[in-house]
Amino acid sequence: MSTIIPQSELVRKALAYIMEQRALNPDKSISGILDEAGMRFNLTPLDAAALERLLQDAPGEN
Repeated sequence: MSTIIPQSELVRKALAYIMEQRALNPDKSISGILDEAGMRFNLTPLDAAALERLLQDAPGEN
């Protein structure tokens, strides 16, 4: 039996996945990782855009 996961929990898991993938694959583009996370965690376009803005505005990330 499957359970329903709140969208906010999916966004948290997606962010953790993105950070893990960035650590494992520093040469991979952030947009590619965001696309993978969007598909894997079934993110809405708004959620994906919010994560992208969050990652672009992160201090020390250039």
